[in-house]
Amino acid sequence: MGSQIYFKIGIIPKDFLIRSSLLISAFYLNYSLLVPHLLLNKKTTLFFIVLFAFGLFYIYIIETILPKPNFVPPNNFHRLENHNLRPNHQSPFLINFRGFFPSGGLLLLIFALSTSIKLGLEWFKSEKERIEIESQKVNSELSFLKAQLNPHFLFNSLNSIYSLAHKQSKNTANAIVILADLMRYMIYEANKDLVPLEKEIDYIRNYMSLQLLRLKDSSNVKINIHGNLNFSIEPLLLISFIENAFKYGTDFKGNTNILIKITIEDALLKLYVQNSVSHQQQKTENSGVGLQNIKNRLNLLYPNQHTIAIKSEQNSYEVNLILKLKNL
Repeated sequence: MGSQIYFKIGIIPKDFLIRSSLLISAFYLNYSLLVPHLLLNKKTTLFFIVLFAFGLFYIYIIETILPKPNFVPPNNFHRLENHNLRPNHQSPFLINFRGFFPSGGLLLLIFALSTSIKLGLEWFKSEKERIEIESQKVNSELSFLKAQLNPHFLFNSLNSIYSLAHKQSKNTANAIVILADLMRYMIYEANKDLVPLEKEIDYIRNYMSLQLLRLKDSSNVKINIHGNLNFSIEPLLLISFIENAFKYGTDFKGNTNILIKITIEDALLKLYVQNSVSHQQQKTENSGVGLQNIKNRLNLLYPNQHTIAIKSEQNSYEVNLILKLKNL
């Protein structure tokens, strides 16, 4: 199929443009039509049949219809001067291109290259779309979980204030002020993707202040915070563990036993929450909403960047959370 061509650099064969145009058209025919309409639609057999047919068609045109390029055998170099192909009587620089247009092999390369490029671009396109869909899915799930969390938090807080009001406690007004601060944080800060860790810790402290107002004895409620707070965190990420501790941290004698430790070391937040559990406390159907909510959020926001261990015993409940923090 190939032909042997001898020509001087700078002289282009007459059929070069025609042959090049045929090869370029073969590239775009496969790239724009065959691959997208056949191969990507899983019509693999038909794709190769059509590709083979077009290949034969192109080879037929190149090798049969197009004129054969002229060449000068090596033993006839002296004839070049008679044909005025060597200006200024300089020795010609001749290159032997055996199969300069090796039709079958070159066409196969063109088809392979166009197929690879098209498949690669389609893969990148589909991967980008998949990532966008996953991102939209995560955002919608997070919005739904936050929508669940806010009413859940408000319900528990209002229960605490109701308890104070029912006792006609003088701390009721103060509790309402604290709740207003908590709601302000939830409205203006919790809609952000990230908040300073210090603000989230302040939010936890305010929540605990609200809960302590309704307790008869808060001496066994302790919180210890150590480390650098100069990091960011998703808002309302830790509060469910604190809520759960206050909800179930009172034993049958009315004693509240809660220990909360928050330690930040090398961009790792370690949360430990331990509370007592009374035999008389029975979890309702909705009691696990907050904790399940936070587990789902952790899986969405911190995949492979957190570990959580929950230990539930007869008289106590413990949570150990390790979380990779993000820089401000």
